[in-house]
This record gives sequence, structure tokens and C-alpha cells, in this order.
Amino acid sequence: MQSNEHFKFSNGVVLAPLLAVLSIWTVFWVEVKFGINFNDYGIYPRKLSGLQGVVLSPFIHGSVEHLYNNTIPLAILTAFLFYFYQTAALRVFVFGVLISGLLTWLIARPSYHIGASGIIYVLASFIFFKGVFAKHFRLVALSLVVVFIYGSMLWYIFPVKENISWEGHLAGFITGFLLALTIKVRVPVEKKYDWEREDYNEENDPFLKHFDEDGNFIESTEEPENHIQIKYHYKKNNEGDT
Repeated sequence: MQSNEHFKFSNGVVLAPLLAVLSIWTVFWVEVKFGINFNDYGIYPRKLSGLQGVVLSPFIHGSVEHLYNNTIPLAILTAFLFYFYQTAALRVFVFGVLISGLLTWLIARPSYHIGASGIIYVLASFIFFKGVFAKHFRLVALSLVVVFIYGSMLWYIFPVKENISWEGHLAGFITGFLLALTIKVRVPVEKKYDWEREDYNEENDPFLKHFDEDGNFIESTEEPENHIQIKYHYKKNNEGDT
């Protein structure tokens, strides 16, 4: 779907990343403050009780390092999402959490899977593929920015490092791709100038008629129609007049 609206700054561009980051840090602070471990509320694959982690696992982190590594990407990608895809941002976020969580529950190893990295992969994947599919120059540029900043994340959808839920990353990546295919977004209609149109004819362009074949400006000697001429008549003073 397309619209004549341009990308606009809204409160969600600030509030959404702020709430996302604040929520994961608050949960971790509660764990540290009261000596609680919420890891058991993560996704545990193929167990009915493990389904609670589909919703809860993005808020749970195992260490400060784990939390810090997820904070900046979550904030940046959420801001990108809510700025460039305002009308679809909330749906992408909610469906991203649910679908990636369920997919992780289906394919992952028997262990508790926690952390916001799943939704981070959803956002990175969605923003990249949607920009490519939309073919809008700004969204394509955004896709390239995401690749430049977070392209190395792609390696972690494979089991290249122990104690990392590569299944959650893979589930998020697949989910983002599927959402990019299925969720419609509104993007500004690109303005096309006359010379960009398929039926453009140089010979009929009034501006180009002022130039010759070599690109030299042609000075017109013809007077335009309805040309107004002003002539002044001077009358000599009589002798003796002052």
C-alpha cells in the first residue's frame, strides 16, 4: 500500500525504544535486587510449560553483558521501525515476538532460551527485506545501513558459539522475512519529474528548445506576442524658457 504521506517523526520513535530498553533493564534490576532468577520463565522447547517463555523470554537476560549486548541494537532497530514503518510497527513487534517465540519453541534444543535477541533478529530481518521489497530509495538505503551495522549478526543464526541460542536467532530471522512478505506498509510516493516518465519526449520539452544539439543556449531574436513597447518623445523647450 502506498500513500502520499512522508516519513514523519512521532512520539513512538522515542517512546517505543525507551519502553523496550527500560523493560528489560527493570526486569534484570528486580532479579539482582531481590536475588531472583527468572531463567525458568524462558522458552523451553516442546514442553507445554515452556510456552510461557514465548512472551516472557525477551525480558529475561542471564548477565549484564548479555543485557548490554541486546540494549543498543534493540533501541536502534526499534527506533528505525517506528520511524520508517509507523503504520505497521506495532504489528511487526507483537507478531515478531509471538511467531519467533513459537518457532523457537518448536525447533530449539531442550534448554531455557532467554533474551531479546530473538526480536532483534526479527527487526533487523524485517527492516532489511522490507526495504528491498518496497524499492523506495530511502528504505533501500535503510536496508544497507542495517547490513553495514548489523551484518555480522548473520553468523549467529548458525551454531558457531556455545551458550548462544542460535535457534532463537534463526527463528527471529525467518520471522522477520515472513513479516516483510506479508505485512503491508505505507511508503511515500516518489515524485517523478517529466523527464523521468516513460512517455517523455525531448522534442516537446519547452525548456530544451532553448538549447541546440551541442547544448549551447539559443538566444531568441523574436519578440514575444503581446510585447509592449514604450517609446519616449522629447520636446525641446522654447528659447528663453528656463
